Formats: sequence, C-alpha cells, structure tokens
Amino acid sequence: MSDVNPAAMPVGVTPYITPKDARAAVELYKAAFGAEVVDMRPTPDGRLMHCGLRINGGLLMMSDAFPDHGYPYEAPQGFALHLQVDDARAWAERAVAAGFVITMPIEKQFWGDIYGQLRDPQGILWSLGSNQ
Repeated sequence: MSDVNPAAMPVGVTPYITPKDARAAVELYKAAFGAEVVDMRPTPDGRLMHCGLRINGGLLMMSDAFPDHGYPYEAPQGFALHLQVDDARAWAERAVAAGFVITMPIEKQFWGDIYGQLRDPQGILWSLGSNQ
C-alpha cells in the first residue's frame, strides 16, 4: 500500500489529522463511513507515520502523534470534517453504531439540506449533509 502513484495524489485542500490512536481511527472510519485504506506506513514500533483513507470519494490523511520527535498529541479543536453524502440519516445511523455521538440532530435545515453533526470516539467533530 505504500507505492502511491504521484499522478493520483490529491489536489486542493486535504485534511491531515492526528487522532489519539490512528490505527483505531482507521478501523472506526472503515466501520462508520466505509473508508478504504489507500496508503499506510507504520513505524517499527507499530505507530502510523502516515495513513491515507478514501471516504466517499475524498481523501483523509492522518498519523499518530510523535512526541518523541516534537509532535505531541493535541485534542482536536476549532474544525469539523464534513461529508456531503447521498443519505445523511443513514450515514449517521452507521456512524452511531460504530461509536459516534450525535451533537446536532440530523434533520432538515433552513437552507434545504438534511444536516447534523457527530463527534467520534477520537474527539473529532464530523458533519453530514445530504439533499434528501
């Protein structure tokens, strides 16, 4: 999985997160959102130096914290990862079954979308939206 085609690299802004436990986050996002691992680079001690996931057509990158190299873990704050999906309610149900907690109900909003927010067990805030 570490032989990534440079032509297939994303353009634009790609979120790169540092969850409390990157391996647990990978499994969580596979269960909650059907994430596919496209690149995984573990270190000899088992931490993830880098991981790329494809979720609903988009790319999410992550790694473990490396306090021994000057990159400590810091609790997530000030952002949400948004997924625009075909059925926000169904995606939310799957995420809740995987361990997410709804922080804003998934319901019809004044701008017309079905929208809401969830927090994952890693402490990261996600929003889901759909046209129906």
